[in-house]
Amino acid sequence: MTKTSRYRLGNGLQVVHSRNCATGMAAVNLLYRVGAKNESPEYTGLAHLCEHLMFGGTAAVPKFDSVMVEAGGDNNAWTNSDITNYYDILPFENVETAFWVEADRMQNLLLSDKSVEVQRSVVQEEFKQRCLNAPYGDVGHILREMVYKVHPYKWPVIGKALSDIENVPVEAIKAFYRRYYNPGNAILSVVGNLDSEDVFALAEKWFAGIPCAEMPERTLPCEPTQLSARVKEVERDVPHNMIVKAYRMCGRLDNDYPVCDLLSDVLSNGRSSRLFRNVYAKGNLVASIDASITGDEDPGMLIVKAQLLPGVSFDRVEAAIADELRKVADGDVSQYELDKVVNKYESNALFSNLNNDELASNLAYFEMLGNAEMINEEVERYRATTLGRMADVASALFAESNCSTLYYKARNS
Repeated sequence: MTKTSRYRLGNGLQVVHSRNCATGMAAVNLLYRVGAKNESPEYTGLAHLCEHLMFGGTAAVPKFDSVMVEAGGDNNAWTNSDITNYYDILPFENVETAFWVEADRMQNLLLSDKSVEVQRSVVQEEFKQRCLNAPYGDVGHILREMVYKVHPYKWPVIGKALSDIENVPVEAIKAFYRRYYNPGNAILSVVGNLDSEDVFALAEKWFAGIPCAEMPERTLPCEPTQLSARVKEVERDVPHNMIVKAYRMCGRLDNDYPVCDLLSDVLSNGRSSRLFRNVYAKGNLVASIDASITGDEDPGMLIVKAQLLPGVSFDRVEAAIADELRKVADGDVSQYELDKVVNKYESNALFSNLNNDELASNLAYFEMLGNAEMINEEVERYRATTLGRMADVASALFAESNCSTLYYKARNS
């Protein structure tokens, strides 16, 4: 059981604290409710670019990393479709340093032309390395455009195209920063050997004076129900043919989210999973196979992906995958299989929350979903899954009309 304390500043900043006396290190996590889904279709990749720019410095703290290192700490950040998350790890005696620098860059970030161009270049190179020059690097781009027609999940976090990053003007970046980087759009979580009163006092000291910007409501378009199968074939210079099948699933707060997550585990989590045993190990069909969920706040995807062995047809692999999905939908999963994946989920959840930084990140995320206390209810949500419900969800989830299939062909194969 994770004990938490919660506090809210007058400017809207939400603060969550959990005490951990087992280590001399503390974690300070700042989550902003802004991700790729909050971008304009004209300038995709902007949330990720802003994440990079947040390390560019302020007048008071020109070099963010240097200050953290001098305090004996480390820091990093990441962006997904829903949020941007920053975390600092440092000795709890120096925790105020993290409050200072995070509050400073929340309101005083220097977005000079030089800083923007440096980070723009860094992100452009990342785009080229990950999406243009890496084998299968454009799979995410193609798949999202197939699955989503109106929702902004239709572009990846790194951006829809290299030109979006190249062409976004500095003023658009500044406007994005001013709109989303403010206390009313943020959640501060702190884990370490600290009293909650001290944490809340530090939050007041460093963040209370930052005004909350007006947050115009943006209603994201609701993706229409997919009514028929979607298929696309591309040809690239890659070593193996690949098949990718995406199934539209529910969002993070839906009652069936744990069921979908457990279905992906039954299919491919470990050497005893169904796709590993019956497609990879037995069939002499694929070089690799995997099933996973995107884990999005809004309705996301369950994705099955396989690299084919040379000479194996798409039809054979697709039939083998379809057979395993059909068995799951027909109720072939045993209680032993379900218990195994639930136990593994519980174990992973417990171990991840032993680390201050991961616990701080998780607390901020659950607070964003509604209440940090939900972290103590998540395992029971998974344990509530029954075999009957798993079969019902699988039957609807793996319907042909709910599937988008990408045939990614190796040129000259």
